[in-house]
Amino acid sequence: MVRHTALALLLLLIMSGQFFVPRLPRPLNLPPPRSVTTTNPLIGVHTRLTGIGDESYIHRTLAQVNEMGASWIVELFPWAYIQPRSRYGFDWTGADMVIAHARAQGLNVVARLDIVPAWARPPDTTDRYLDREHFADFAHFAAAFAERYAPLGVRHIVIWNEPNLRFEWGERPPDPGAYTDLLKQTYPAIKAVAPQTIVIAGALSPGPSLDGGALRMDDMQFLASLADAGAFPFFDMWAVHAYGGREPPDAEPTHDRVNFRRIELVRELLDRLGGSDKRIIITEGGYNDHPRWIGAVRPADRLRWTIATYEQSRHYPWLEATVLWQFSTPFLTRSYPDAWNFVDPDGTPRAIYLAVQEYARTGRVPDAMSDR
Repeated sequence: MVRHTALALLLLLIMSGQFFVPRLPRPLNLPPPRSVTTTNPLIGVHTRLTGIGDESYIHRTLAQVNEMGASWIVELFPWAYIQPRSRYGFDWTGADMVIAHARAQGLNVVARLDIVPAWARPPDTTDRYLDREHFADFAHFAAAFAERYAPLGVRHIVIWNEPNLRFEWGERPPDPGAYTDLLKQTYPAIKAVAPQTIVIAGALSPGPSLDGGALRMDDMQFLASLADAGAFPFFDMWAVHAYGGREPPDAEPTHDRVNFRRIELVRELLDRLGGSDKRIIITEGGYNDHPRWIGAVRPADRLRWTIATYEQSRHYPWLEATVLWQFSTPFLTRSYPDAWNFVDPDGTPRAIYLAVQEYARTGRVPDAMSDR
């Protein structure tokens, strides 16, 4: 009986000890650091890596980004992944893995921060629903992110995604005043701990209003409303989603059409509103070549127009980078979203990857125009 009691106590001590010994993350298997070789340092791609947790997949993907000749990535780091349970703790495991491997590949990381944890929103709301009561919690998270990763070279942080869309604003009408207030709380919190961090606003859904502004507020109107609300002192750079639609990248911009050169209209409006000191970064863009989607272009046009997009970007001295959507996903939807990808889920490069890689290595630009 004494022996059984002693054994039970020993097992209890061993089991309870697990609660007191800190759980250290397993060491990462990082490759030797290298730099990107490219003829165009503006080339970038949007990656989809956070939450995967497969280090070999992350390593392979970011190595392929490097080998394509892209110097920039945009990656989403969801608040809901890093503070899933409460405001009092952080889980940096997944973000650490992505950022460490991106750094090893010599890539500039633009960190997009959004996606609300369940504890920071009312029941039965979407993970894009952020109310004013939790703006301070988001600001605290963003500051902690900046403080942790600024020393590792992460200098660019995007605050939210497409806040002029009902879907991205938690199924509520877009609210420039509320987004301004979010910037007013988040910007000083980041600057207090990482003063050199470039805080990026915007990344709006491009185009005129939909459903009278209830579904999407016109991107130019949203930007002007931010100026009226006093947002401009609370961001350093403006993000643009510069999709080409079904037009080549040299097509003339007009207010009622979405094409690549719409970015010029954004630049003109920023200047008129007093934001001439704000550089622009493209955080999404590009062309889709799905054979049965109404918004797609011919595969040959996608190749030429994508390269022409990267090349034309070099003519804008105020442009930080051109980061196109999207490099790859770990799974297929078997529908038109797959046709944005540069690489298949198993790592097989698509024609668009090889074409951009050749351009990045040689600087040769194919004829960007197609029959119109």
